[in-house]
Amino acid sequence: MSNVLHVNSSEFNDIVANNDLVFVDFFATWCGPCKMLAPSVEKLADEHPEAKVLKVDVDQENALAMQFGVQSIPTLIVFKNGQPVSRQMGFMPYEALEDMLK
Repeated sequence: MSNVLHVNSSEFNDIVANNDLVFVDFFATWCGPCKMLAPSVEKLADEHPEAKVLKVDVDQENALAMQFGVQSIPTLIVFKNGQPVSRQMGFMPYEALEDMLK
């Protein structure tokens, strides 16, 4: 079972507000680099239980994507104590995803 949560905007706000460390993957189902990144995001969720790992479909949650200035996908944002502290765009290796959590 996956530890990655696919969330809508109300779930997103609740999780970010109530967890110390949250990793968010803004993606779209039609996006090639997003599909390539998906296994690494799953692995991150499995290997880092201290972090909540979320996926937000930008086509379904456009307002949330706009709120965080997502202009290209995948966009990855790490929140600590409710605040965005790290942001990357595009495909990257698993090690780079892990580094974002530090």
